[in-house]
Amino acid sequence: MPATPTRRALCLSALAAVPVLVTLPWSATAQTAAAPVYAEDGVAIDGTDPVAYFTDSRPVAGLPEHALMWRGAEWRFSSDANRAAFEADPERFAPQYGGWCAWAVAEGYTASTTPEAWAIVEGRLYLNYSRGVQRRWERDVPGNISRADANWPGLSGR
Repeated sequence: MPATPTRRALCLSALAAVPVLVTLPWSATAQTAAAPVYAEDGVAIDGTDPVAYFTDSRPVAGLPEHALMWRGAEWRFSSDANRAAFEADPERFAPQYGGWCAWAVAEGYTASTTPEAWAIVEGRLYLNYSRGVQRRWERDVPGNISRADANWPGLSGR
């Protein structure tokens, strides 16, 4: 007759499995690729006109009537001229790392962004989670960009 496990043995077996169960979601999350573009409710940069960062040196609200779809997200613009400029060269105006937080990408993960936490560095738009996080990012902009550039392919699934 086969031996039946004791209650203690069953409890120890269950406890031994707990660390595996606890670490699985974290590992799975860390390996999940980010969407190509951070878009709240399908709208990139919370509806802010990406071209305006370059032309007006500030975030400007885009309008639904000047929108277009690019990389699975709706991009809004404050004018037809800005929409046409983006359409002609979206890589020039779109934020780096798909609009995900530049500091977070440098740290090896993705995070949402706010249109007010931004910088243009060497002709490229970078967004951050908040003004506080942006101040951290600004402590070593070249190093953060270098690390983010290295991390982004693994985070974006590219």
